[in-house]
Amino acid sequence: MGTRVLTSENNRIDSGVIKRISEAIADLSDSGTEVVLVTSGAIGSGLGLLDVAKKGRSLAELQAAASIGQNYLMDTYNKYLRKRGYTAGQILLTQEDLNDRKRFLNIKYTLNSLFKYKAVPVINENDSVSTEEIKFGDNDRLSSLVADLADSDLLIILTDVDGLYDADGMVIDEVEAVTGDVKSLCKGKGCEESTGGMTSKLIAIKNATHSGIPCVIASGRRKDVLRDICSGEKCGTYFHPAEKTITARKRWIAFGRKSKGTVFVDDGAFTAISEKKKSLLPGGIVSVKGNFIQGDVVDIICGVKTVVARGLSNYSSKEISRIKGKKTREIESALGYKDYDEVVHRDNLVVMREEV
Repeated sequence: MGTRVLTSENNRIDSGVIKRISEAIADLSDSGTEVVLVTSGAIGSGLGLLDVAKKGRSLAELQAAASIGQNYLMDTYNKYLRKRGYTAGQILLTQEDLNDRKRFLNIKYTLNSLFKYKAVPVINENDSVSTEEIKFGDNDRLSSLVADLADSDLLIILTDVDGLYDADGMVIDEVEAVTGDVKSLCKGKGCEESTGGMTSKLIAIKNATHSGIPCVIASGRRKDVLRDICSGEKCGTYFHPAEKTITARKRWIAFGRKSKGTVFVDDGAFTAISEKKKSLLPGGIVSVKGNFIQGDVVDIICGVKTVVARGLSNYSSKEISRIKGKKTREIESALGYKDYDEVVHRDNLVVMREEV
């Protein structure tokens, strides 16, 4: 649920929208469907309650607004869910919660436990403490990560438009894959209180579909939108899941964690990792960018912009700077030790299908 769906023009939470969505979630839950709700609106709601504008506000002021708004947001969801015998189970996340594999899996176990107690998991980014280093960036990306860890059968992104529009302004019914041509249809960023527009939604959908999850973008203000989508009626834009998916652990590496740096490789290394399914060795590394440590996720780039792979680095950025271009037998003489032959082992490397 996006901010523009949940709030009115004066930033106030539109309780009518939450009432309709909560009732639709209760209907689905009654039928045996488990629903996880990723909701925006904390900052927008807080600004409305405080009767202040976002423009010119400091990070601390926005975090305070989020703290106030999140409380009101949860109260509103609970108000309507309880009338149907359900309750809202709040989960506030930061990027760090998903960077750690054990914490990532613990969230999954929490979701399963909430369902046992007739609770609807209501998830949001923890805006009251998040800073640039630990932010997901937008709830579109967060929703795709949650959909993956929850083994979801469908991801529905509700926004203020009817779906993805073509060049003539008509809603596209179905999209086979999120390609460059599809991304070129994106226009605008969204409202001031939101952090993502259609571009961020397509990136999130690309991640989800690569995990084997079909997706829908539709208007959150359309009457019976969830019922229509879940009953198979044509509504919004449907995105087909990818035929080939990657393992859960590699999806976590590719999409769940943020990259801490970049390793630039030559054409030989590019061929080795993308076509021959080899590990990344120091001999194929041209340069390194960023400051990262062993175990961090790094982007592997060949050329100017194309991210060909992403993986967990066996060495820090400083160590890679000293061993780049060298043979594996030369690592120990360069560093004084050798923990690994590979900079990124094949088991910890994901080849990306398209530019990230």
